Amino acid sequence: MSTEIYYFSGTGNSLFVAKELQKRIPDAAVIPIVSLLNNEVIQTHGKIIGFVFPEHALTIPVAVRKFIQKLELEQSEYIFAIATRWGTVFHGFEKINQLLKKKNKRLNSQFIFEMGGNDARNVIFTVPSESDIRSKEKVILEKLDTIKDIIAMKADSHEKDTKHTIKSASNPLLGYFIEKIVVLGMDMVEYLGGVNYFYSDNKCNGCGVCEKVCLSKKVKMVNKKPVWQKETLCYMCYACLNYCPKKSIQIRDIPGVKSYTEQNGRYPHPYAKANDISVQKEI
Repeated sequence: MSTEIYYFSGTGNSLFVAKELQKRIPDAAVIPIVSLLNNEVIQTHGKIIGFVFPEHALTIPVAVRKFIQKLELEQSEYIFAIATRWGTVFHGFEKINQLLKKKNKRLNSQFIFEMGGNDARNVIFTVPSESDIRSKEKVILEKLDTIKDIIAMKADSHEKDTKHTIKSASNPLLGYFIEKIVVLGMDMVEYLGGVNYFYSDNKCNGCGVCEKVCLSKKVKMVNKKPVWQKETLCYMCYACLNYCPKKSIQIRDIPGVKSYTEQNGRYPHPYAKANDISVQKEI
């Protein structure tokens, strides 16, 4: 195979993009990032390497960062990245290039897709309508037709992030500092022990879907109730939150950030079922 597309997806957006791109690139392989994270060194074999992932806290997910740090890229000739997001500004391509620079590599192309959000704790969160999903899907598929040509030509293409729709703050200067703090916090999350703000309420029926879809294996069923193990790093994929059939899983308030999961709905991508998410853990 000449192209390897590595993906990380908590609720299906990035999985959808990775699979649609695979359809457009002959002999491309789609490989889940989570399945390789236990390897000390991750050996790539493709001449073209791609990363597809969601934006987490304005940057790349912790799982993607850990993955790139372990990558062996000697055979790669071209590297691209696609970030899916709800609408907030994205600073993750800079982070990827920092990691790649240590391997004498860089991103040759980078792209951003607007998709439905899965952060149900946010006060402005709304579940996208079917028409909204279809409208975004049309844009995505058309954009992928262009991207596959860019990749085939191994052309440089660095999409600028000028179209984000959600402001960090009404004051640009304040927004700048908020973004810096959020990205720094994401960089430090692994060293601070990750997040431990999930819980299940009395609607839980013990079905175990949360354990099934948890990409970091943090969730374990104990006496038919989910337990988030504090010693296990959370990948913050929100799969447990969004795939719970009873909407039983909630997020606690944390200092400075109120959670609205009890009032809000949930968003898994319509084409991604729980099995599609959980299969990422298989080696």
